[in-house]
Amino acid sequence: MTTDIPLNDLQRELCDTSPADYSDLRALMVNCTLKRSPERSHTDGLIDVGAAIMAANGVAVDRVRAVDLDLPPGVYPDMREHGADTDGWPALFERVMAADILVVGTPIWLGDKSSVCTRLIERLYGNSAELNDEGQYAYYGRVGGCIVTGNEDGAKHCAMNILYSLQHLGYCVPPQGDAAWVGEAGPGPSYLDEGSGGPANDFTNRNATFMAWNLLHLARMLKDAGGFPAHGNQRTLWDAGCRFDFENPEHR
Repeated sequence: MTTDIPLNDLQRELCDTSPADYSDLRALMVNCTLKRSPERSHTDGLIDVGAAIMAANGVAVDRVRAVDLDLPPGVYPDMREHGADTDGWPALFERVMAADILVVGTPIWLGDKSSVCTRLIERLYGNSAELNDEGQYAYYGRVGGCIVTGNEDGAKHCAMNILYSLQHLGYCVPPQGDAAWVGEAGPGPSYLDEGSGGPANDFTNRNATFMAWNLLHLARMLKDAGGFPAHGNQRTLWDAGCRFDFENPEHR
């Protein structure tokens, strides 16, 4: 995993002329590669671009490979309560909730996101019914994006699936909330392979840069606003019977 990659001149200029202070923000980047650390991950290579831009703006960037953790399948907050011997999800969930920005990275396999990515989203779903202090669902006020790499078709399909899932769970997704590299239709070189052209690809670098900045902009807006507006979306009020113009028997 690269931690200090060089940004190109334009990317550095954009960081040097940043329109706001982002140093109070935190980002979590979860790589859903099938490769355990320290094996080289092409998805990590593209995640590096967004991570470097955020770090250059003072954002605290936390990174993890989901495959390195023991994440049993399931849609409950702690699968040890449902037969699993161990569960690394509760500790990862704390890192999720500490982050203003979540970036999910995945390789493409058979035109779809990895099985590890599916499991991550299922585990995110397991906590999605929890509520924040405003009575909204747990992930409200947070921002989500995704990174996709591969040497075969499927980048847009993967991004649609991941970004839909994140917004359905409560994340806000900005414009251009994804970036991808697929190269020539496979079999062919992957992103970090010699001669692939991946790290130097202008289209991919542009999209990764736009994604990083749009995640920062939206996270800044939400943080400054105190989160996503709490009106018409509070589970606590709905459960109490405060259904807009409906009569509420508990508050007569």
